[in-house]
Amino acid sequence: MKEFLERITEETAAAFAALGYEKKHGAVTISNRPDLCEFQCNGAMALAKQEKKNPLEIAEAVAGKLRENKDTVFSEVSAVRPGFLNFRVKEAFLADYLGEMAASDRFGAPLAPKKKKMIIDYGGPNVAKPLHVGHLRAAIIGESIKRICRFAGHEVIGDVHLGDWGLQMGLIITELHERKPSLPYFDPEFDGDYPEDAPFTIGELEEIYPTASARSKEDEAYKEAALLATKELQEGRRGYRALFKHILAVSVADLKKNYQDLNVEFDLWMGESDVQELIAPMARRLKEEGYAYESEGALVVDVAEEADTKEVPPCMILKSDGASLYTTTDLATLQWREDHEKPDHVVYVVDKRQEMHFTQVFRCARKTGIVRPETELTFIGFGTMNGKDGKPFKTREGGVMRLSDLIADIREEMKKKILDSGRGATEGEAGETAKLVALSALKYGDLSNQAEKNYIFDVDRFTSFEGNTGPYILYTIVRIKSILRKYRETGGTLEGARILAASGEGEKELMMKAARFPEMIRSAVADLSPHRICAYLYELSDAFNHFYHENRILAEEDEEKKKSYLALLVLVRDLAEQCIELLGFSAPEEM
Repeated sequence: MKEFLERITEETAAAFAALGYEKKHGAVTISNRPDLCEFQCNGAMALAKQEKKNPLEIAEAVAGKLRENKDTVFSEVSAVRPGFLNFRVKEAFLADYLGEMAASDRFGAPLAPKKKKMIIDYGGPNVAKPLHVGHLRAAIIGESIKRICRFAGHEVIGDVHLGDWGLQMGLIITELHERKPSLPYFDPEFDGDYPEDAPFTIGELEEIYPTASARSKEDEAYKEAALLATKELQEGRRGYRALFKHILAVSVADLKKNYQDLNVEFDLWMGESDVQELIAPMARRLKEEGYAYESEGALVVDVAEEADTKEVPPCMILKSDGASLYTTTDLATLQWREDHEKPDHVVYVVDKRQEMHFTQVFRCARKTGIVRPETELTFIGFGTMNGKDGKPFKTREGGVMRLSDLIADIREEMKKKILDSGRGATEGEAGETAKLVALSALKYGDLSNQAEKNYIFDVDRFTSFEGNTGPYILYTIVRIKSILRKYRETGGTLEGARILAASGEGEKELMMKAARFPEMIRSAVADLSPHRICAYLYELSDAFNHFYHENRILAEEDEEKKKSYLALLVLVRDLAEQCIELLGFSAPEEM
């Protein structure tokens, strides 16, 4: 199914071609002056220089050709100075197009021309630490991009990429040893089976790490013990590996619960530890093949290019003491993905301050053959979520807020607003509805911004039922559901109903917004941009609410017209619910 603008452009391009001009000049765009017209074409302006003619003369000739077509899609065609073509589309043509959309299982949205296997790397939490607000954007943006790409027909794998290796493990092991020295994990002579249950809870684990980290900064002997524990863990000490498995199991179980509250799911729960065995042979190969060399004791690969306008330092593979870095782990992870998944495209959703790191990693991976030349590598850097003071979001006490606390606070705020609305919801009903509405407030508040931009997290604004917010979007969907439910409860049926030509401006405007869904999806997929879906949703919701206030839908006496209204509402509801599914939340039946 062709996009709406494509259909219009085809007719305009044919008129240019009939006059001996190239079809490309017939491109049509949405008007930036909706008070004058709905669509416009500026092709005559470009042609004027090429043909050495008056642009208005060319525009008038094209307009004449379009008027000759009895089956034209336009109700009005006009040429205006200095050479623009202004259009209004026929209401019947628009209604027929929406009918095609409603009959399509994808509402006319195109599938990607070439199906790709993709890996989306997002999340990036550290084990043994609670999720905090700094983890929010990676999870929300990455999840939406994953859903958008799947909707486009790609095979998509979401990977959480855990931070589960390095000194933090040694610190936890050392602190556990001091607290519970009798545990069998610390006895090098123990050769039996280790306990199946972890010797700590997630609450204890989350307290152990910061305690150990703080002590290591003041106690040199303690830090040395932690470094030794880290080394022995990485070298395969049996008891430490068993403890590591407990740390991982307890942490991942808690992380999954937290991500579930965000409606975020990962296909792979791999971490840095999963690729440790690849690092040594990878480093050896890079050195043997002449890519890597020693610099001040470290092993590095040059990745600077002649076209660089700023310095790009060498990519460090191993430090002077032989230890690996994030670059090493990321390269080894790319190697694993190439060996096991052979993705066509790998997308990283990470803080934008990591851009140089990923520039080095991508260049090194390409230069050294870790990835195939045709493999796409994309970095999507996001900005920070800030408080009203413009600084990174903190608790009232100035600490980093736990993500679970933020979610709980927003749910409580939404529950209060639902109970205060006077709609008669019980505590239980308000609580369940608040979960869905709070998630919309959180996700829409984030995704409606371009990923790379910083934004102010304003709880009062994000939880409002008015304006460009998640609750406003959900309220619009619920309002449509309520109208359709009331119609059914009175015995009404929409069997055989179809969308008819609009009879009013508000109705036509709503239909025009709905018709842009396929074009919007194509753009969101091409740019991996959830904010485009948010912008479309807000415009669609606004257009519906204007239509709703201008028309007495259920009180309409003309039954055929009423059914047309309701058929349009079914399409708008379905489009809106498809959009919020791509953003990662859903709508309740009532609010």
